[in-house]
Amino acid sequence: MSFDFDPIFKDNLREVLGQQVLDNYMQALENEPATVSVRRNPFKMTEEEFAGHFRQLADGQVPWCADGLYLRERPQFHLDPLVHAGAYYVQDAASMVMQQLFTSLRGDSPLRVLDLCAAPGGKSTCIASQSLSDSDILVSNEVIRSRATVLAENMAKWGRANIVVTNDEPRRFAALEGWFDVILTDVPCSGEGMFRKDAGSVEQWSPDNVALCAARQRKIVAEAWPSLKTGGILLYSTCTFNRCENDGNVEWICRELGAELVTLEAAPEALRTACGLQFIPGWTRSEGLYVAAVRKTAVARPVRLRNAKLPAKAACGYAADCDCFKVATSAGDMIKAYPAGLAPEIMSLEGVLGVIRSGVAVAAVKGRDLIPSAALALSDCLAEKTFPCENLSAGDALKYLRLEPLVLPDSPKGFILLKYEGVPLGFVKNLGSRTNNLFPSAWRIRSTEVVE
Repeated sequence: MSFDFDPIFKDNLREVLGQQVLDNYMQALENEPATVSVRRNPFKMTEEEFAGHFRQLADGQVPWCADGLYLRERPQFHLDPLVHAGAYYVQDAASMVMQQLFTSLRGDSPLRVLDLCAAPGGKSTCIASQSLSDSDILVSNEVIRSRATVLAENMAKWGRANIVVTNDEPRRFAALEGWFDVILTDVPCSGEGMFRKDAGSVEQWSPDNVALCAARQRKIVAEAWPSLKTGGILLYSTCTFNRCENDGNVEWICRELGAELVTLEAAPEALRTACGLQFIPGWTRSEGLYVAAVRKTAVARPVRLRNAKLPAKAACGYAADCDCFKVATSAGDMIKAYPAGLAPEIMSLEGVLGVIRSGVAVAAVKGRDLIPSAALALSDCLAEKTFPCENLSAGDALKYLRLEPLVLPDSPKGFILLKYEGVPLGFVKNLGSRTNNLFPSAWRIRSTEVVE
C-alpha cells in the first residue's frame, strides 16, 4: 500500500522520534497489515480458556499486558458469542498498556477514577480488569450521547458493579473539585495512529487540524482539571505522534495548570519521548499510542459529597448479597445492586452528574414478578446457582443474540440462564413450547451470517 504523506507530517515525526523510526514506520505502513489483538476479561475466562478459544489464531502474547493476545488475522468478531458476553475485548495492543500503567501508579488506598473520554470503553475495561479493586469507583464518561450509549453497553457486558457511566461535558466535573485520585484523558486527536487502518485518514491530515486538535485537547483537560485532587495523577494519551498534541500539551499542563512530570516505567518496548511513551508501527507491534503522566501540584479543595439515602433493601435472591460485597436496593421498578460500602457514594454522583448507568440492574419489578435483567447475567454479582442453566451451541447462541426464537424442551419452565462455552450470555423465560427472549433489543446483532 502506498501513502502520499504531507511532508510536514514526516518532518514532525522525524523531529520527535528520529530518522530510523520514521523509516521503520514507513516500511511498516507500506508492507505490513494492521495488527489484531484481543484482551481477556479475567473475571469471565481463565488464561487456559482464553488461549484455547483462540488456539488457531493466536500469534503471541502482548508483552506489556498479561491478558493481551495477538491474532494472525482478524476473525468475524461479531459472530463470536463470547465477545457479546464480555469475555474479551478487541483492542489495539498499545492501549492495553493502561492496565500496567494504572497498576504501577496506584497505592494501597481506594481510588476514585475518571476516564474522561471513554467511549467505546477499551481503556475503561482495561483498567477495570485487574487494576480496579472492589473498593474503587470508576466513572467512565463520554460527551456524545450515541457513543455514551455504546460505552454503557460495553461496560455492562464487562460486568463490574463499581463502574458509573456518564454523559457529560468535561466542565461538568469541575463541580467535583478534588474528588478524583486519577483521571485518564484519552483525548480526541488528529489520528495519525489510524493511518494503517484507514488510508483515507491520511488525506484528512493537515497542520491546521493538528493545531486545532491540540487546542481542543488543552480545553478538555483544563475544564476537568479542578476535579483532580492535589497529588492526583493525570494520564494523558492520544493515538497520534506529533509533538504539538503530545509532549507539547503535557508541558503546557505542567506549566499552566500546575503539575509535575511522572516518569513511566512500564513497557520498555515503547520509545521514550521528552515527557512520555510512544508506541508506533515499525517499532512496537501496535497501531500507535502516546501516553504520559503528571502529578497535580496545584491546590484543590476537595468537595465532600452528601451521601444519598439508600432506598429500602429489596428482597431478591438473584444477586449475590453479603456484608462485604453487594447490597440490593430498589430504584422505582428496577432492583439494582451496588458494591457494599460504595452505594451511598455512587448514588450521590447521580445527583451531580449525567449518570446513564450505575451499579448493576438486577431485576425489573412487574406486579409480583421479578424479571431478571440482561446486565445481571453479565455481571460479577450474579447469584448463578439461583437459575437453571442451559449451555448453547454457537448457532443457538447467535439465534439468541439476534432475538430469534429458541425452544428448550428439556429445560424446566421459568427463567433460564443461558451460557456459551460456560460464560453467561443472558436470560430467557422458558414457556415449554417456546421461550421469551430477555436480551435487550438495542444490543441485538443484525448479521444473518451463520457459523459453520
